[in-house]
Amino acid sequence: MAIKGNLIIGQSGGPTAVINSSLAGAFEAAKAAGVKKIYGMHYGIEGFLNENIIDLKKELKDSADVSLLRRTPSAFLGSCRYKLPKIEGNEEVYEKIFSIMEKYDIQYFLYNGGNDSMDTVKMLSDYAEQHGKTQKFMGIPKTIDNDLPITDHCPGFGSAAKYIATTLKEVIADAECYGPYRTSALIVEIMGRHAGWLTAAAALGGNKPDLIYLPEVSFDPKDFVKRVKEITKKKSSVVIAVSEGIKLANGEFVSAQGADAKKDAFGHTQLSGVGDYLANMLTAEAGIKARAIEFSTMQRCATHVVSKTDSDEAYNAGYMAAQKALEGCTGEMVVIKVESRAPYVTSYSTFDIHEVANVERTVPLEWITNDGTYVSDEFIEYAQPLIEGEIDAYYSKGVPQHLTLSE
Repeated sequence: MAIKGNLIIGQSGGPTAVINSSLAGAFEAAKAAGVKKIYGMHYGIEGFLNENIIDLKKELKDSADVSLLRRTPSAFLGSCRYKLPKIEGNEEVYEKIFSIMEKYDIQYFLYNGGNDSMDTVKMLSDYAEQHGKTQKFMGIPKTIDNDLPITDHCPGFGSAAKYIATTLKEVIADAECYGPYRTSALIVEIMGRHAGWLTAAAALGGNKPDLIYLPEVSFDPKDFVKRVKEITKKKSSVVIAVSEGIKLANGEFVSAQGADAKKDAFGHTQLSGVGDYLANMLTAEAGIKARAIEFSTMQRCATHVVSKTDSDEAYNAGYMAAQKALEGCTGEMVVIKVESRAPYVTSYSTFDIHEVANVERTVPLEWITNDGTYVSDEFIEYAQPLIEGEIDAYYSKGVPQHLTLSE
């Protein structure tokens, strides 16, 4: 394999508990291939545009650093929410990116992220092809939302699902401790804008919620109140898992009812508060004492309950992305194929980024059961292998140790 230049990797979008495992895999593949300089983008493509570049060989000096990196939450290199503009009319942005790559002799560009990040890979590879550039661009899948197409599942989802199943099991045990002497409802709000994969993971624990609501089907407030009231006739403690992105029949987000919706950097409506809204609804309309908890960013940063399967697959995805880029591949994303779920056997390949970017995969409707209030055994069979296995943290003074940038 003839190495023609240096390699750089960036992390983008919301972090996951295993995004740094992908970084570790890409770094070790590039190092093993003899790449002279292995760079990291400090704060993704946004940092790169400001030449905020890290020498990764100075940060990852030995195997102990790499091992600790895989146990470190958040994005080690820093992330961003910057979306590249379309090529037409914004050529100066792309010329700046390529001029920086040429300045640092960067021939291989890896980007680790979700839908919008894969769009970045697509546009950069398109621009390179249109203008006769030789640099190679590869995407590494990452999202706890599990909504990237083509790949069977996304690195990051398994660990978030493991956290949800684990925490819900504990929360349900806590909610049931008062027995028949106190009737109450607990709404657990889980991430998921249009895809309910994470909320569906609530069904993976030993203790399971009474109802599960995903954004793939319309939410009926009256039916919701009726169902909870019926459940309280049989048991005193009701636990309900809801996606933050559940919508009414008219397409409006439930969380936006009675409030002005805010937008994020990509123009997406910011979602939060659906749990509180539903808890207040139960109290007002059914007289049930109700409260809500929001898992929020804890779902994506809980490396203390990371899935070993997920971490290993994230590492392998990063490793393959670097290998393929060094072999000359460009404009593709690494995908995971499951050959068998029992026993669990996977393989890896790459796929045209144009079939991936800006395409969102949702939970199959046939996996949503009980009139839209639960998930099927097929989902459990799909997701169960992804949360298997544990990786022990390295502890010091009673808390896990993490790797931090020296610069």
